[in-house]
Amino acid sequence: MTLPSKKPNWRRRSTAPASAHVSAADPAPSPERGSVVQASLYRDGRKVSSPGTLAETFRQLRDEPDGMAWIGLHRPSEAELLSLAAEFDLHELAVEDAMEAHQRPKLERYGDTLFVVLRAARYLDAQEEVDFGELHVFLGTDFLITVRHGAAPDLSAVRRRMEETPELLALGPEAVLYAILDAVVDGYAPVVTGVQNDIDEIETEVFRGDPEVSRRIYELSREMVEFQRATRPLVGMLHNLMAGFAKYGTDEELQRHLRDVADHVTHTSERVDGFRQALTEILTVNATLVTQQQNAEMRALAEAGFEQNEEIKKISSWAAILFAPTLVGTIYGMNFDHMPELHWVYGYPFAILLMAAVCTSLYFIFKRRDWL
Repeated sequence: MTLPSKKPNWRRRSTAPASAHVSAADPAPSPERGSVVQASLYRDGRKVSSPGTLAETFRQLRDEPDGMAWIGLHRPSEAELLSLAAEFDLHELAVEDAMEAHQRPKLERYGDTLFVVLRAARYLDAQEEVDFGELHVFLGTDFLITVRHGAAPDLSAVRRRMEETPELLALGPEAVLYAILDAVVDGYAPVVTGVQNDIDEIETEVFRGDPEVSRRIYELSREMVEFQRATRPLVGMLHNLMAGFAKYGTDEELQRHLRDVADHVTHTSERVDGFRQALTEILTVNATLVTQQQNAEMRALAEAGFEQNEEIKKISSWAAILFAPTLVGTIYGMNFDHMPELHWVYGYPFAILLMAAVCTSLYFIFKRRDWL
């Protein structure tokens, strides 16, 4: 990973206007204060100065032949990136990527400059979701520029760590790149833990029959797709860096550190693949349980409808039976002088027998048809 040694007669291009104010402490500046988080000059692993502007940083670096500049930016403007591109001879394609962001993790070499894109992640406990950030790193023989889009990662902690270990910082920009890679990969661990907890909760909700669980599975699956896009390319990037150890004479200590980072990335990538598979299986189980529940509800409705129909048939049968004597009684209850059998001495018993015969006939008819 180590870049070729500096050329004694190396010269930068003329400096473009750069007046962005540098804050030496704030890790996430507001838009009103500009995009430069911190710019520092180091020599032999120790901080020499913290210039107040980009222009001052450029000037001091020219006056310090053995120095290294570390410039951190957060959502920089186009003018600031063009100023850095003019000063450090950055390739226009890399600068364009840094301006637009939304890049996949990758590693590109443009002459003596290495351009690295990383996707950082952090787990938000309150929202129970994963927040992704994007980090672009320009690495040269005596400078390192970080362009951050998003809240993650916290590079102020990386800077403090490196400044507290000057023997590591003295190894140059490649050591800083290792520390950034290590911070990004370490930031994946809380995300993995949070996602594992979410999956455990989702499994409980699935078997509890929570109606909102399908939406949560879908949202977490989308986050795992993004997480996979962040971790999977990083495995290949680190292997490409390790493949260049011999070619670029990388320090042995850095080699060990990078191999450790590569192991962690591989482990994280495998966990993310496992999460996606688990979520797919959970979604299948949930769909099966929902289908079973719907079938059970439909069966219960059908049984209730059948029982209701049986009750209706019984009620209708008894209504028909009771309607027969009512009809006979209604006819003979009319007050007319001239009606058949009205003055017949056997008229009343005949009417009663007629009612009983009709009701009995209807009863046996309905009984034979299983209505009663």
